[in-house]
Amino acid sequence: PLEMSAKKPVPFLRQVVSVPKKVHRDPRFDDLSGEFKPEIFMKTYSFLDSIKKQEKEMVQKQLKKCRDVEQKEKLQQLLNRMTQQEQAQEKQKKLRERELSLKRQQRELAKQGKKPFFLKKSEKRKLELAEKYAELKRSGKLESFLNKKRKRNAIKDKRRLPSQKNL
Repeated sequence: PLEMSAKKPVPFLRQVVSVPKKVHRDPRFDDLSGEFKPEIFMKTYSFLDSIKKQEKEMVQKQLKKCRDVEQKEKLQQLLNRMTQQEQAQEKQKKLRERELSLKRQQRELAKQGKKPFFLKKSEKRKLELAEKYAELKRSGKLESFLNKKRKRNAIKDKRRLPSQKNL
């Protein structure tokens, strides 16, 4: 018969055929993929920036032509997301350039025979804030930024205070 009988008991020492298990590889955490270097990655995939720019222009044209309210809203959200991604990418690029310049300075000091000095995270943050302050002052948006920050802090303080009902 093509099928074995179900009534017959299974032998004690039966033949088990082992199926080789597939090993799944995650390239993000695998050593075979090499280590991630953002500079090389950005150079390799720099052609994507031009494609993204073309897509953004195409979305802007569609947004101008569109009459449907729902479609227009979706296109607007897509455009906002694209601009935010662009801004985030620029911010990361500036941060990377700043870190590279600090590393270069440290190398030059080390070549001169001085002991290398590495900034703490808090000091890096202070430098970043100072740079942001200078940028806002240069663009003339400093006052509005500080007003927003004051309002935000006032709201936070108000939340922390006990409510009048409890007193």
